Amino acid sequence: MKYEIAKNENMEQIYQLVQNTINAVYPLYYPQGAVEFFCGLHSRENIAADIENGFVRVLLSDGCLVGTGSRNKNHIARLFVASDFQKKGYGSYIMQCLEKEISLNSGSVYLDASLAAACFYEHRGYKTMKHQELFVNENVRLTYEVMEKHIAIPKTDIFYEGRCFLPKMNAENGEAGNQTLFFYHQNENILWADYYGGEIKKGSMVGTVAVNGELDFHYQHINLNNQVRIGKCHSIPRILSDGRIELSEEWQWLNGDKSKGSSIVIEKATDKNDR
Repeated sequence: MKYEIAKNENMEQIYQLVQNTINAVYPLYYPQGAVEFFCGLHSRENIAADIENGFVRVLLSDGCLVGTGSRNKNHIARLFVASDFQKKGYGSYIMQCLEKEISLNSGSVYLDASLAAACFYEHRGYKTMKHQELFVNENVRLTYEVMEKHIAIPKTDIFYEGRCFLPKMNAENGEAGNQTLFFYHQNENILWADYYGGEIKKGSMVGTVAVNGELDFHYQHINLNNQVRIGKCHSIPRILSDGRIELSEEWQWLNGDKSKGSSIVIEKATDKNDR
């Protein structure tokens, strides 16, 4: 995979990806007049102008367009992932790259979220600043969210903000199972997470991120037997071929039998039709 600034030769691929996604997804959320407005907004001319200004980024695999995103200063726009590459984490990867670029000069990011994409951005920590309405004509009303996120990207190899993990393997003395979800957040080198599901009613984690992306944290949760379990963990990351993260973990309970164990958690693929 190669993430880079878009070139003029990428324009037609970007245009076709954007148009195909709008026509496939937006009719589920908007009337036809609004769909046509979005298609016009992302015209060949507008995409070409953004490429010329250096705003557009592309994610490529063997010359094939996987996804695209754009930024103008601290504003993110036109984030789309090709249908064959959806649900594999590529949209989140493009967002992470755009946010990291913006963080070099700004502590906040804002964007205009369509109804189809607002939930995705919420999961990445964006907050709705206001609900916006635009009348395309007398009979068609278009609504969208103006959203913002405050960022502080550290100089670490991996940024965990907004990522969701689930167990791939766990030792017999562990309590997290394949129905347990971990929702990670990061600010500078501070990591925290909420987790629940399966044998765990509610849990939380807090720790630090090393420059190489390794994690050291403490965790605590309440299980289905209403027992409070506390432990510590060291995690080593590995980037998979599809861009997701896999964490190999060594942990120890700090109460109960104080036994040790190992586990593997993997980043959950999410639905990314249009962003």
